[in-house]
Amino acid sequence: MAINGIGGPNGQLIGPLLNLRSQLDDLQTQLATGKKATTYAGMGVDRGFAIGLRAQVNNIDSFSDTITNINTRINVANNTLSSISQLNSTVQTAASSQTLTLNNNGQTIGQTSAQGALQELVQLLNVQAGDRYLFSGLSTNTMPVASLTDIMNGVGAQAGLKQVMNERLQADQGTGTGRLLISAPTATSVQIAEDASPSPFGMKLSSVTSTLTGATVSGPTGTPAAETVDLGATNPNDGDTVTYSFKMPDGTTESVTLTATTTTPLPANSFAIGATSTATAANLQAALTSAVTNLNNTSLVAASAMAASDNFFNSNPPLRVGGPGPLASSTALVAGTTANTLSWYNGENGATPARATSTAKVDQSITVQYGARANEQALRWQLQNIAAYCAVTTAPSNPNATAQVSALSERVAANLAPQQGQQSIEDMEADFAGAQTAMKSASDRMTQTKTMTLTMLDSLEGVNNDQVASEVMQLQTNLQASYQTTSMLFQTSLLKFMSPG
Repeated sequence: MAINGIGGPNGQLIGPLLNLRSQLDDLQTQLATGKKATTYAGMGVDRGFAIGLRAQVNNIDSFSDTITNINTRINVANNTLSSISQLNSTVQTAASSQTLTLNNNGQTIGQTSAQGALQELVQLLNVQAGDRYLFSGLSTNTMPVASLTDIMNGVGAQAGLKQVMNERLQADQGTGTGRLLISAPTATSVQIAEDASPSPFGMKLSSVTSTLTGATVSGPTGTPAAETVDLGATNPNDGDTVTYSFKMPDGTTESVTLTATTTTPLPANSFAIGATSTATAANLQAALTSAVTNLNNTSLVAASAMAASDNFFNSNPPLRVGGPGPLASSTALVAGTTANTLSWYNGENGATPARATSTAKVDQSITVQYGARANEQALRWQLQNIAAYCAVTTAPSNPNATAQVSALSERVAANLAPQQGQQSIEDMEADFAGAQTAMKSASDRMTQTKTMTLTMLDSLEGVNNDQVASEVMQLQTNLQASYQTTSMLFQTSLLKFMSPG
């Protein structure tokens, strides 16, 4: 007996069965996965549109991941700025305290408490989010701020803040009268003049005003600038005054008012009216010398510290008192070098705006900026003022100790208050808030777009489970019937066909 293969007549019977079976497998796969096909090729003419929609969903997911990462970094930066702002308030309150008693280290309670705040400030400026330093500009892998010990004391041959301040104080004080020269050009006149021009050091003449009867006042004029008070032939009256104003190294102004008097003993800030105007002029010269010397030993000490801190923190490279020769007679600031002066900021410091040093595309058409540098004005200003406050020490035995610390504290408290026309911590927070607002808007739009896109994809890729289940049942019925019919046909023979029933 011959054995037939599946080709020929048999293949014509089996082919439809295989086709039905394939359709059933496809429907069962659709029912299990909820998708029309497991490959885009199985979607027919809709496959190109579905591929485009799926790519759009992937782009949205990528942007969403970016937004999540950037929000994390900005939140860390905002928390850091908030902490820095609190430190500012803490130190300002301490500097405003009326407690000026010095401890064994020559500092007040306010200065001692500021030491901890300064340490925390440096740590905050070196904060990281993941492996990125947030306040280092483009150099996100570089710690932006040197250690507090190095900043204050230097490293090896590199001078730190304290040395720069000490040198600046010598240059500002000169020989003891704040680089001012007091003399008597004539028997009845007193002159005060700057010792050199140009020179950034010492006190500078600002103005002189007088109510002295019969006196002639001039200046500041000339190079170097000078002011002259000439009593002439007439003695001033009791209570007449002359006021000198001086610009200090940190830009503040100090004034001295001297009063003519016949009172004995001589009151503070006064000069005796002599028998003649010549004698009175000599007394005025002595009183002015004493007043300027007092400023030299009190307010100038504080002003010099603030100016030196600005030279150290606000210049790149830091500025130092120039030579050669004694510091007390120096007339120039020079740029420090990497060999002799520590650089407190080690991050990137290019021309690119700080925010633009870190950017991210959070939508097809939106890019946000969220970079920062530790040497931005708001951060650097706070650091240099608190550092100056912590660096100054005064011997308790110094008769001018209280006046020095008081002058320093007043300057620090004033500088830590909001400064008109100067960047603030709030300005930086506003920049970050703007970036987060833009990202939230983008995220909201993308969420809506993704929802609509997924709905469209579902309509293209998805199936109706009820309909598929119905088709499966119908196909199973048809397949069962086909199996039975095919089985009967395979069993049919000529003998069975001719046999009676």
